[in-house]
Amino acid sequence: MLAAESLDVCVAGRRLVEGLSFSARPGEFACVLGANGAGKSLTLHTLAGLRAPSAGRVSLAGRELRAWPRRERARRLGLLTQVTEDPFPGTVFDAVLVGRHPHLDLWQWETEHDLEVAHRVLQQCELDGFAARAIDTLSGGERRRVALAAVLAQDPDVLLLDEPHNHLDPHHQLDVLRLLRARADAGRAVLATLHDPALAARFADHALLLFGDGRWRYGPTAEVLTAEALSAIYRVGIREVVIEGRRIFLSD
Repeated sequence: MLAAESLDVCVAGRRLVEGLSFSARPGEFACVLGANGAGKSLTLHTLAGLRAPSAGRVSLAGRELRAWPRRERARRLGLLTQVTEDPFPGTVFDAVLVGRHPHLDLWQWETEHDLEVAHRVLQQCELDGFAARAIDTLSGGERRRVALAAVLAQDPDVLLLDEPHNHLDPHHQLDVLRLLRARADAGRAVLATLHDPALAARFADHALLLFGDGRWRYGPTAEVLTAEALSAIYRVGIREVVIEGRRIFLSD
């Protein structure tokens, strides 16, 4: 669905990612891991079309990303940024319903289907009792789930998510990752930045490791998420242990 070809990501004279080539495929959940400043967010923004690549190209459904009209692109590709703001007062339901706008024509009101989608994703994000709440009364974690619900209401083929579990407690972190796993299993392509390699190993099919100096590695999590590779990207000793069949990574 989404492909990067020989992609370079640079900022302030630094080449963070060089020659990145990979495809986000239907039914797959891929994660992006790297140290702070390694280019995770910038890479997601480049894949979403918010910034131009320094070299290479991004294509969506076989068509260069920049050739897509914005409304059509928004129907196929959704982005959850690391930081979201609510510039206008409104309710939780209003904020989530914004995700349906790419599917509406100019001056068209939301249909019953749009309202049903918004209610459904609120329930999936454990926010069904929050619909009438004002946005400015929510905690940071609750706002994060509202932002995720808006992207899910958009219902794109490709989901790009920058730290979707940011500000969330362990219970809601697992719920969100299960929800994204279910979206992938339903045929969507999911690409999310994560900080916990154990969660990446548990939920993701593939991993993209960014070393911050242009180098990268992409492949199945079982092959790519190794103690050696994680020690290199985080610049700290990492060792792997298996507990009840799950891979856990500990820092020395």
